Amino acid sequence: MAETSIAIELTRDQALVFFDWLARFNKRNHHDFEDQAEQRILWDIEADLEKRVTGLFADDYVERLAAARARVRDPVD
Repeated sequence: MAETSIAIELTRDQALVFFDWLARFNKRNHHDFEDQAEQRILWDIEADLEKRVTGLFADDYVERLAAARARVRDPVD
């Protein structure tokens, strides 16, 4: 059976926020994975995002991340 792909679309802000969280998550020593395949998928997604998200190594990365988080957050009523 041939494997088919699916695509998930993220805004640039969502991708930046997700990449930052995923990179921090993947650096942790303890995870509660049921199978190593789950970890492999997260490593692959992180690597793919690293290739596609711009500004990851910019001098103003912290500011870019803070601005992206602010735009992604739910509005406060």
